[in-house]
Amino acid sequence: MSEQRFIIEMGMGNDQYGQDYTKAAARAIEDAIRHSAIPMFDATGLSHEDMRVQVTVGVQQPDRVDCAALAAKLPRGRATVRAVEGGLDVENPDTGKILVIASAAVEAFLPKQSD
Repeated sequence: MSEQRFIIEMGMGNDQYGQDYTKAAARAIEDAIRHSAIPMFDATGLSHEDMRVQVTVGVQQPDRVDCAALAAKLPRGRATVRAVEGGLDVENPDTGKILVIASAAVEAFLPKQSD
């Protein structure tokens, strides 16, 4: 059975002091899902386990993101997270420390419902 995307949310997060790409990505994901409410599960009787959640996070150093830890924190559905090159690293000219900025797209899919 094919799937149908029914939601996409975008978010942004950062880590200002620790140069932690996973923390910045987690905040971007949280920002995206914080804006969503999906009442159709209660209205239709569908299970959250029927939902596949696909998250893409963009950071300058994708290899420094713990995608498994991020997927484990998602509250609903069968989640996967992948990190790609994106986001921003901004250097503080006074200290040389890097501010990590991540962006996230959270997509949710359900099996295609009959017409």
